[in-house]
Amino acid sequence: MDIVEQAKHFVADKVANMPKPEAAITDVDLKGFGFDGITYLAKIAVSNPYAVPIPIGEIAYKVNSSGRGIASGSIPDPGSLKANDKTMLDVTIKVPHSVLISLIRDIGADWDIDYELELGLIIDIPVFGNITIPMSYKGEMKLPTISDLFMGKQPAEMEGAPAVADA
Repeated sequence: MDIVEQAKHFVADKVANMPKPEAAITDVDLKGFGFDGITYLAKIAVSNPYAVPIPIGEIAYKVNSSGRGIASGSIPDPGSLKANDKTMLDVTIKVPHSVLISLIRDIGADWDIDYELELGLIIDIPVFGNITIPMSYKGEMKLPTISDLFMGKQPAEMEGAPAVADA
């Protein structure tokens, strides 16, 4: 093996063993509801092992329930990750009422929606380029009751267990 091949293997080995940012969805809660749909807030904890901030290019999300996509979207340029620290990110997810009607069988049983949230955190790391950190979270979305809508309760006043992560 010549020196160029040895150098390639050395660099590839060092790159493969470098620490990489890690992310996890910590919680999903009801944020609010209105005439156009229900809004949920997903909280993401991202750790940056590098001594420099890392820009986040985009956060893409998709929510599935009963084998169907019920919401999807992206948040372009949500900021950057703090150097050598953990950064908390908020992702707002809007679920239209029309989708809830199509899931009426699941909702009727216990007034919640069993779901899986898939997130992709796209970050720009110099030398590597863009990398995507995939995340997944399973849980239940508690829905507001009719009395909650007419009595004017805010999401913080409503009862409901937080979603449970599938680790």
